[in-house]
Amino acid sequence: MKTKVCCIFNLAAHYREEIFTLMDRTLHCDFFLGDRLNTPIKTMEYNLLKGYKRKLSYVPLFGSFYWKRGEAILAFRNYKFYIVTGEPFCLSTWVLSVIVFFTNKKIIMWTHGWYGREGFLKKQIKKTFYSLADTILLYGDYAKELMIEEGINRDKLYCIYNSLSYSHQLQIRKTLSISSIFKEHFGNDNPVLLYVGRIQRVKRLDMLLAAVDVLKRKYDLSCNLVIVGKDVDGLYLENYIPTIIEKQVWFYGALYNESLLGELFYNSALCISPGNVGLTAIHSLTYGCPVITHDDFTNQMPEFESIVRGKTGDFFEEGDIEHLAFVIHRWIINNANCREEIRNNCYSMIDQKYNPAYQIKLLTKILSL
Repeated sequence: MKTKVCCIFNLAAHYREEIFTLMDRTLHCDFFLGDRLNTPIKTMEYNLLKGYKRKLSYVPLFGSFYWKRGEAILAFRNYKFYIVTGEPFCLSTWVLSVIVFFTNKKIIMWTHGWYGREGFLKKQIKKTFYSLADTILLYGDYAKELMIEEGINRDKLYCIYNSLSYSHQLQIRKTLSISSIFKEHFGNDNPVLLYVGRIQRVKRLDMLLAAVDVLKRKYDLSCNLVIVGKDVDGLYLENYIPTIIEKQVWFYGALYNESLLGELFYNSALCISPGNVGLTAIHSLTYGCPVITHDDFTNQMPEFESIVRGKTGDFFEEGDIEHLAFVIHRWIINNANCREEIRNNCYSMIDQKYNPAYQIKLLTKILSL
């Protein structure tokens, strides 16, 4: 039987392994995967997919525009559905989509869609590009509502959200319990604030250090701070810790042991991302840890939607250290006696939407229409 689904993606990130494997097994896809790596994202092993065919070479053109060599010709193959990275700057996807548009085949674009900061020209480009799609898969409701406001047909917009290695993480989650990992390091039972991710300027960890200082000076609240990640920008934040909190900060370094990451999340009071938050929100909620990040959604990644005020986390005014400290203090005081309820709120968010089972169910539904 001929494979009816052709999947064309810029790359297959390592965190997509579970959903792509499910697609491979249940939808019988052929995968054509690009080699575009403008960011240091680790890829999965492509040969794990039975339907993997070959790589498509990234060819830079002008400005932000590029071409995936070997993509456009796939429009003439015997496929009924094309699931593609919905990137308006990829001209080969434009050509593929135009050709498919004039056939009885279907184009499904998997994309961020709208951010809310697009200027006039970018809006027109996006509107024209997305008009070529039969179905658009979005990472969240925020983008969906913006696109509806721009006049894009709501009937072809679906939220597929995002996911990590859910099955593996769920097994780890079942083994977790309160441990002494932080007490052994800090020698106290103070609430723990956790950051997990690359140490970069854009992540604004300077704000987090300053907020911990404000918490102690203004609110008389001593919080331990654990920073997990590799310093990729050479910031050497260890040299800028306010003296009053220097014994409250643990620079853990890079950590790739998922079980240990689960233990850190599970035992923390909050995960804080002063810059934008992405998949860290999903990672944190998976292990029952609520998340705080900034409130300028036009400068956020779509996973901010998993944060529900008072349920799975909170938001502070972007760039405002005093307000960040205030929100942390309010959360810790208000939720001191309901940690288990908060933990279950976090679990529920991930178990309902941010997992591969939800995604494959949606894809199966769309392909049967």
